[in-house]
Amino acid sequence: MIEGRETTNDGSRSPDGLDQCDILDVSVAWLDWPTAFKRIDEALGAKGQTVIAFLNANNANIAMRDPNFREALSACTVLPDGIGVDIAAKALYGKPFPANLNGTDFIPALLSYVTRPLKVALLGARPDVLHGATAEFRRKLPWHNFVSVSDGYFDKDDCETVLSQLAEVKPDVLLVAMGSPTQELWIQQNIRPEHGKVVFSVGGLFDFVSENTPRAPQLVRTLRSEWIYRLFQEPRRMWRRYILGNPLFLYHVLRYKMSGSTKGRAGAA
Repeated sequence: MIEGRETTNDGSRSPDGLDQCDILDVSVAWLDWPTAFKRIDEALGAKGQTVIAFLNANNANIAMRDPNFREALSACTVLPDGIGVDIAAKALYGKPFPANLNGTDFIPALLSYVTRPLKVALLGARPDVLHGATAEFRRKLPWHNFVSVSDGYFDKDDCETVLSQLAEVKPDVLLVAMGSPTQELWIQQNIRPEHGKVVFSVGGLFDFVSENTPRAPQLVRTLRSEWIYRLFQEPRRMWRRYILGNPLFLYHVLRYKMSGSTKGRAGAA
């Protein structure tokens, strides 16, 4: 978990005065951007390993039906991703999260924030997307050393070669792009401290960084409507996630609120 949990006066405390809150039985960090940067930077210099995942409406729906995924998330520091979890926080606690720490924006910003050279390993996605993302990271953040370890098409049940390569690289940061819940479960089952100091489940990050998948215009992102842009881009792939998934998520939140499940659920991070 992220080290350095001292009380701050920077607006990073949850409505209960704690560093995280419970969204559908998943503990999500209540952090603003500066505090999140600081704590992950501290984790990079601390002993042990920090594993970081992100919770959005789609992941929350998966966690509601998959106890193994929920258990994997419980072993991570979970950051809030998107307007859905903000709506949930508002409904359950009276205020949204202090920041939308979605991985597509947060990870490049974090790597820009850390000015000392890091070794960053990339794992997952299609080969062309992996190499494109690695090249783009190197172009934009040349003081870090970015290493492509493997695309995501290796045998997940027989991955000793990939794990050995990671152990040889000894990355400070490991970015795993396999989609949820595969990436979180694989990390839980296979990744150990020798494979990375700070490990991120990054979903579609490499697609965006490589520009294989274009981002929504800035105005659309500011309005928190990038999901609509993605739905129009890829309706066949995204319609279940958004057209069916978003109402299902809101239904789960409503049931959770009515059941009083949040009472006493939030705890110190």
